[in-house]
Amino acid sequence: MNLDLREARQPRKTAYRFPADQETRQRLFDVAARLFAERGFKKVTVREICRMARANVASVNYHFGDKLGLYTAVVWAAIEHMQKTGDAVVQAGKGLPPEEKLRSYLRVYLRRVVSEGRGSWIHKLIAHELADPTPALNLVVERAIRPRIAYLSAVVSELLGCDPKDRRVTRCVVSIQGQCLINTMDLFSPVTARLGAAWQVAPGEINELAGHIAAFSLAGIRALAHPAANRPSASD
Repeated sequence: MNLDLREARQPRKTAYRFPADQETRQRLFDVAARLFAERGFKKVTVREICRMARANVASVNYHFGDKLGLYTAVVWAAIEHMQKTGDAVVQAGKGLPPEEKLRSYLRVYLRRVVSEGRGSWIHKLIAHELADPTPALNLVVERAIRPRIAYLSAVVSELLGCDPKDRRVTRCVVSIQGQCLINTMDLFSPVTARLGAAWQVAPGEINELAGHIAAFSLAGIRALAHPAANRPSASD
């Protein structure tokens, strides 16, 4: 995994560490990231992490404060990766009309998620966190998920011609994200695998999938924006 801790913001300040200390800290981080991604926070022990990282059992407290501090450092690294996806989405949509912003959002988001693979440590870590939340979930929501939802809500509200706080916006965003998640999240892979090949998404099919979700969603948004024009007549 070998993620550089120098690039990950930490929830607590630490004093200067000698090179040997930094190496130990990095080993602890790498092992913890792998184990937490595989099993979640509760099913991993500090003793196990230290044994696999070839470190003294007290080293987690020394470097990270406690087990939750180490876990939070790992979550921060995942958040920063998720933020890069959010930044890429915003950059790709600059100057585009709302319909193209939505298409661009879907292409960039799905391409990055699928290219990383369902089995990537970040997807596994976040899936465990969502299924069995820890205090770190607040960080994930506020720093990674909420900004992305705010961007998508702004796009949808522009398409609907209403305030972003309108419930129609929220419901449309849930619908769009739901279509993305069922195609990308580890949580659903055991189900989609059993449903057959048509439910599997290969990297080469991302643009097609993004186009489908965009077309389906835009049609629904237009129907909500002009309900009278789409209301069945008495003869229907």
